[in-house]
Amino acid sequence: PKPQNAITVAVSSRALFNLVEERKIYEEHGLEKYVEYQQNNENVILKPGPAFYFVKALEHVNARLLELYPDDEERFDIVLMTNNHAQVGVRLINSINHYGLTIERFCMTGGESPIGYLTAYLTNLYLSADSDKVQEAIEAGIASATMFTANKDVVYSDTQLRVAFDGDAVIFSDESEQIFKEQGLDRFFEHEQLNENKPLAQGPLKGFLEDLGKLQKKFYARNERLNCPIRTYLVTARSAASSGARVLKTLRSWGLEVDEALFLAGAPKGPVLVKIRPHIFFDDQMYHIEGAQKLGTTAAHVPYGIAQKYSKS
Repeated sequence: PKPQNAITVAVSSRALFNLVEERKIYEEHGLEKYVEYQQNNENVILKPGPAFYFVKALEHVNARLLELYPDDEERFDIVLMTNNHAQVGVRLINSINHYGLTIERFCMTGGESPIGYLTAYLTNLYLSADSDKVQEAIEAGIASATMFTANKDVVYSDTQLRVAFDGDAVIFSDESEQIFKEQGLDRFFEHEQLNENKPLAQGPLKGFLEDLGKLQKKFYARNERLNCPIRTYLVTARSAASSGARVLKTLRSWGLEVDEALFLAGAPKGPVLVKIRPHIFFDDQMYHIEGAQKLGTTAAHVPYGIAQKYSKS
């Protein structure tokens, strides 16, 4: 698809593939040895990384869209966005072809940060294993997250893309989170009830949820609601009775919906995510990312909002 029509997802090589050993060579022996190793092993297929099954699921959605709308270009376009050197490209291409992935656009910046290219590529979502680059992208206003590998192997759905989002500081702004962190839970509940009918401001991942919703409606229009290959989940630490109404009314005011909303009232998110088995789970707090990881969920940290200040301190 033409970039202006596509939903562009930029993925780093370390998010798409497992490059832990290769990274170690780079850090311990330097760039020349790293490039030499990659060239000597360019016919050795790389193993999947944390974003691999998410990308596979995006491509399944594309296949379904092409069946229903063969002339429509509004579908996912995966771009490999990496600061790797071009000499490493052959191994990446061989691995991509081995797995049957359709990734035609590469951006290999030879050691320079690729963040400046994200805007040029009209990127809707950027996934990387490098937290510094993700932070840079977030500050540039691009929906981004740092990928973390699950600590257990999980069988993912190969017929339905499942995406789970935290609410505050992910889909929504961190305005309510600020009150909770600085003034406590009681003041947070009071604030949310007083402002129940005032929509929350948007957060960094609102646009990607919107993109998923647009594609879902294409399936609904062809009477495929029950067979839709995209399912979205809101997994929030909020309590439903005390602070849930504002969240649901905000989504309604945006013309957005999620397929499932789970209000956990502060309970751990990991056990619920085990049941969902999302291809990716977005959260702004490392506490929830680590809990999800331990139980086998591929998690993506969104470094946005006041929670980052508290996690660093």
